[in-house]
Amino acid sequence: MSEFHVPIIDISPYISGVGSADEKQDVAKQIDNAAREVGFIQLTGHGITDETIAGLENALDAFFLRELELKKRVSTPPEINRGYSPPKSERLSLSLGVESATGMNDFFEAFNIGTQASDFTDLDLSEADYPENVWPDTGEKGMEKFRADLETYFSAAQSVARTLTIAFEDALQVKRGTITGLTDHSIDVVRTINYALDPGQKVELDGELTGMGEHTDYGIVTVLWADRVAGLQVLGTDGSWNDVLPEPGALLVNLGDVTARLTNDQWRSTLHRVRPPVVDGTIRRRRSVAFFHDGNVDAVVGPLPNMVDEDHPAVYEPMTVGEHIARKLSGSRSLTLNDSDTGREAERVLNSVR
Repeated sequence: MSEFHVPIIDISPYISGVGSADEKQDVAKQIDNAAREVGFIQLTGHGITDETIAGLENALDAFFLRELELKKRVSTPPEINRGYSPPKSERLSLSLGVESATGMNDFFEAFNIGTQASDFTDLDLSEADYPENVWPDTGEKGMEKFRADLETYFSAAQSVARTLTIAFEDALQVKRGTITGLTDHSIDVVRTINYALDPGQKVELDGELTGMGEHTDYGIVTVLWADRVAGLQVLGTDGSWNDVLPEPGALLVNLGDVTARLTNDQWRSTLHRVRPPVVDGTIRRRRSVAFFHDGNVDAVVGPLPNMVDEDHPAVYEPMTVGEHIARKLSGSRSLTLNDSDTGREAERVLNSVR
């Protein structure tokens, strides 16, 4: 079995604004290698301040440690990717057209915010694709700073994601605008997640608990903040599941399906899952926050011309970002199998050690 390793990449030459061309070229080369071999990156030098992260952690605790009935006040229907999702209301493996290994829904709760149609006053965008955010009442106990802290982190993570798309263009040796031009009204979502088993509870793992099922992310790139608590696993090229912990101060970055389409699968949209955060038979609380940079709803994505040749025939038909994401969400949130072109990902799940 080959050794699994998530590369650590310092992106500060792109973030600082003073990085030399050679420094940026070195970062771009590292990204290209990581994208082809793993699809995951430990990102340092990202520029998000400790103060912003502290505010994010406060927001997570302020919301998720409340009573369930208070959280449900900001629940939304499955087709609206905003607001609160209670535990076991989703099943991520269905987005790939695969039943979970246990048949159980995923054991997490989440709260989502994202870009809204009203953010783009010069465009006629549908609220079905860019729904309005749903917020707890700031007058509720503990909620006074929740919105401000979460919006501050949203903006910071969005900046990192946009910078990454510039680095991606350099790594792929395509002209500026090839990827960044797909994102001027990107569907961006922050998903805050709490793995909703009671900390300290003793359990016997018998295969019946799933933190979050096997899945790929849907868009261009995901920027993930997470507690340094075991749970996240990434599928290696040999079919093994491998534990990944964020390095201190680092963000985890993984590629999504839109990037796999653009690169004709030469860059990997890597399968990952979350196991229950259990250490020595005792549950530990685990939190994570994923920023999904998905691209414009009307952007048509298919293999880039320089990603197709005799050795790499096109494996995707062009499709809009909106069509792709709708198919994925119809699986995970509506609990129905996605039967679109997910065959390669589904086969990788079924062939893995589940």
